[in-house]
Amino acid sequence: MTRTKRGYIARRRRTKSSLFVSSFRGAHSGLTRIITQQQRRALVSAHQDRDKQKRNFRRLWITRINAVIREMVVFYSYSKLIHDLYKRQLLLNRKILAQIAIANRNFLSLISNEIRKEVEYTGII
Repeated sequence: MTRTKRGYIARRRRTKSSLFVSSFRGAHSGLTRIITQQQRRALVSAHQDRDKQKRNFRRLWITRINAVIREMVVFYSYSKLIHDLYKRQLLLNRKILAQIAIANRNFLSLISNEIRKEVEYTGII
């Protein structure tokens, strides 16, 4: 059987993969089979970490809101604030509330006081 020359296609594919993992150490940046494994693993980890990042930011926002709310009013918490927001049908997400909590604590207390007064006044339970 005659020898076939593969050309540059496979070499180009391997070069592209090796550029992706060029900063890895040891065999992880030199051997083709291990390069493909590490490339796949890196992409999976990146996908998982994007999901984790969303969860972590939500936890951070909740913590910030809760800290500011508890600091201002004695028997009020994050969960009660969110519950009252839903009862009033106000669309303020946690990210915006956390930014308000950092930028201007007095404004967040003003918002929470108005919500509480309205909920107590209407008697919505």
